[in-house]
Amino acid sequence: MPITFLQIPTADGRADAFAASPDNGERHPGVLMYPDGFGIRPVLRELALELAGHGYYVLVPNLFYRHGPAPVIELPEHIGEEARPAVFDQLMPLIEAHTTERVLSDASAYLGFLTTRPEVEAGPVAVTGYCVGGLLAVRTAAAHPDQVAALAAFHGPVGTGGPDLFAELTAQVHFGHAEGDMTPEALAELNKALDAAGVDYTSEIYPGTTHGFTMSDTDAFSASGLMRHWDRLLPLLDRTLPAPRSLSQS
Repeated sequence: MPITFLQIPTADGRADAFAASPDNGERHPGVLMYPDGFGIRPVLRELALELAGHGYYVLVPNLFYRHGPAPVIELPEHIGEEARPAVFDQLMPLIEAHTTERVLSDASAYLGFLTTRPEVEAGPVAVTGYCVGGLLAVRTAAAHPDQVAALAAFHGPVGTGGPDLFAELTAQVHFGHAEGDMTPEALAELNKALDAAGVDYTSEIYPGTTHGFTMSDTDAFSASGLMRHWDRLLPLLDRTLPAPRSLSQS
């Protein structure tokens, strides 16, 4: 299964990105995958390849392309607790510079690129995101209800966009929260807001997890949390997107 390195035209230049997809000459449903704040690195390629293996074309952009190609900052092979302060000192200015205006401008460019790829099946697409990428996924789905049929966010600050953002969602939604990020009381408030907005959703705390649980190159990684993430994500995509053509069908 190949990985293709790409350049996406945007209003502010060209965003470097990569795509993973089955190499069978067929068209496949499209998925826009937003990385966590650490950005594109081997673990993101592993996640994209795993999803592509189920029959999807997965596009992963460099969120911080305005500051240079990925990796924008140098990351250790394993992001442990000792390394986090120095990493975040470099990351936070990039995250803070990524304004809502920039998020929405980039989202239009990414979806326009994804939906016109010859490898991508005509029809709606999905948006997924991790950590801060989860909030970007929510903003993207809310801004493009005619294009995004499925939204999944994992250990992301999805509630910070406010109830007005939820009111714009028409996609089917799954939010997978880290136990270390979300109390049962906060979950109840979030789900109440989703109910009030009429969102078709599932939203749950993944037991025994801390923020970043899907990322195998961090101390937060949880194998059971990652598996639960696949157990929620794949059925969501299966329900909402054109039928995927997996490698076993090619």
